[in-house]
Amino acid sequence: MGDFDLTVGVLLLGLLINTYLYGLVTYQFLLYWITTFNDVFWLRSIVGMLFVVDTIHSAVAVYAGWNMCVENYGNPASLADVGWTIPFTAVATSVAAVLTQCFLGHRVYQLTKNVPLVLLIGVLSSLGFIFGVYSGIRSGIINHVSDFAPLTPFVTCWLGFQTAADLTITVVLSYVLARSRTGFRSTDSVINRLIRGTIQTGLFASIFALGDLFSFVFHRNTNLYAMFAYPLGRVYTNTLLDTLNSRVELKSMSHNHAFDESDLRID
Repeated sequence: MGDFDLTVGVLLLGLLINTYLYGLVTYQFLLYWITTFNDVFWLRSIVGMLFVVDTIHSAVAVYAGWNMCVENYGNPASLADVGWTIPFTAVATSVAAVLTQCFLGHRVYQLTKNVPLVLLIGVLSSLGFIFGVYSGIRSGIINHVSDFAPLTPFVTCWLGFQTAADLTITVVLSYVLARSRTGFRSTDSVINRLIRGTIQTGLFASIFALGDLFSFVFHRNTNLYAMFAYPLGRVYTNTLLDTLNSRVELKSMSHNHAFDESDLRID
């Protein structure tokens, strides 16, 4: 293993993953805006806000790579310093997560009308957001990566609550949709598509969040956590946009088969 594999190497790998996911975000954002969904204003505002946050964060991630590989080329001591891109990443990721989870929580309410369950999701998401923003602000005060140890409980709470919200949403939506199966193959194909998309997006976000958490807890003196931290916000935005844009395919399927389109509507 090279001297910089767990510092420069993993950071660049995270930037490559982030760039790929940002490309998907851009494509899905454009697809959303050229498709006539007639969504309510608050939902369109969330989509626009997420795209702006993702664009700025992706530019910040590129700058982080430039700063490490170009501006500080030949200066390995700089790897021990905490740049402003680290706290920015924590805050931007927390914003993307809470906006996406609020949307999905609203979707849970539409399908279940279960207020206590939605409140649980809201509490988990809000706690994740609060601890995420606090972790970002606190990390900006620290000068050296070696001094990150006091952040561990706050980062653990941030990503722990965030993951708990993701998994709760995934389990609830999958359960509700599974109960909607009618036994007719044509109708169930639409429901199975919804369940598959719910599980894939929920687990994908959870894997990145847990990867970020474990990397920070056990390897915080490296940049291994950056490999998960930089793309995590894009994972959330892709989750929301994929949920919205999949309505085109699902509506086509529902026209071909007997299916209640109210399950596809977002008010």
